[in-house]
Amino acid sequence: MSDTSELILEATRLPAINLPVCPVCDRYCEDELHPIEALHESLHPIVRSNAATPEAAHLCKRCLDLFNRARRQIESHASVFEQNEFVLPTPLRMDADERFRGRGVTMAFLDSGFYAHADLTEPENRIVAYHSIFDPDDDKTSLETNDVASWHGMMTSVVAAGDGGLVEGFYRGIASEAKLALVKIGRTGRISEDQIQQGLEWVLANAAKHHIKVVNISAGGDAEESYLTNPLSQTVERCTRAGITVVCAVGNAGYIPGHPVLPPASAPSCIAVGGLDDRNSLDRARRGMYRSSYGPTIDGLQKPELIAPGIWVAAPILPHTPTAAEAELYAKLDAAPDEELPALLEEHRGLDKDLDEANDLRIPMLRQLITIKLREGNVINQHYKYVDGTSFAAPIVSSIVACILEANPRLTPQRIKRILIDTAERVPDVEVERQGWGVVNARHAVEIALRLR
Repeated sequence: MSDTSELILEATRLPAINLPVCPVCDRYCEDELHPIEALHESLHPIVRSNAATPEAAHLCKRCLDLFNRARRQIESHASVFEQNEFVLPTPLRMDADERFRGRGVTMAFLDSGFYAHADLTEPENRIVAYHSIFDPDDDKTSLETNDVASWHGMMTSVVAAGDGGLVEGFYRGIASEAKLALVKIGRTGRISEDQIQQGLEWVLANAAKHHIKVVNISAGGDAEESYLTNPLSQTVERCTRAGITVVCAVGNAGYIPGHPVLPPASAPSCIAVGGLDDRNSLDRARRGMYRSSYGPTIDGLQKPELIAPGIWVAAPILPHTPTAAEAELYAKLDAAPDEELPALLEEHRGLDKDLDEANDLRIPMLRQLITIKLREGNVINQHYKYVDGTSFAAPIVSSIVACILEANPRLTPQRIKRILIDTAERVPDVEVERQGWGVVNARHAVEIALRLR
């Protein structure tokens, strides 16, 4: 076959050459183009700034989807990145006293599962105990397995007590030198009250052995019930009488009718923690509320008593998972020079469908997509992401309790709760029912504990 025949044959294999080209992304478009002027006005600046030519009047469906995703992120994430280009570390946003890091205190965590994250095990392994309430013949998981139930407990424990070693301590927890007892009370699906109670019974039986003084429960029970008849609530009261401070997430049902507070958070003696939205800012005037559950409880008790950041909280990504691989790729692409992006995309083909289709994008559009992927995954870097929920507000309070006990080991759970309530800061124009006595004040609470020593 002649060279000319080869060229003619090759041309017949490229039907896309007759398709219109999108003037924004400069790619062939199999669907009809959409007029830019017909788009929502909020999209015009972002489309124009990324268009291949300033006079572009239309864009393809792929570009339209991309810019709609970007607009949603600008609207939903504006507050977190308005004042800072990064998520603030917890000790900084809580103004924690750097001298106190939970030394000499063991914190127990009850959760669905755990993973021995490097922030808890290096350079020293601070996990002093691990217990699963399940029959070992039926539950093959351990601290080394990264199954679907491991991530939540890993995050809650590291939020409270991680040393941030993967980022030179920047995203450490407030109690970064406390020891931990990890109690697995769930697998997949909902955790029942009976499972929470089994975990608490283990804590009670092993508190003296492991010197457990604080227990964090980021799980809710089955239904509203008086603490006078609820076995789980009564077990919480037994823990308090035994000298163990119980901290419970109040739940995320603030927008649900009745916004119920369930056991164990409804138990009188526990410290029930709701969520603060501080807009990732140190400016107290910007404080607002997260969608926390709130009382009064079925017994007429004020819950939550305190609030702590329940959104924009830095937490670790479970290693050796698809989520970790994606976060590593997004962070690597974000940091890479423009000329290295095509090779990196080709090297990691098959990991992300959007990026697989983006190799022919112009660099500005590719950068836009990378930013979208970072924000959609709440990725801070390859090791951490930002999370939300009262599940993560409670560990922050638990970590402050550990620092209070480091400052004054003789304090009882009742006195610790009183100190936290007395030093809390009310958020203006927010109902008392939603915030209790207000935002936990880490520094002031530790100062009071020292004075009482």
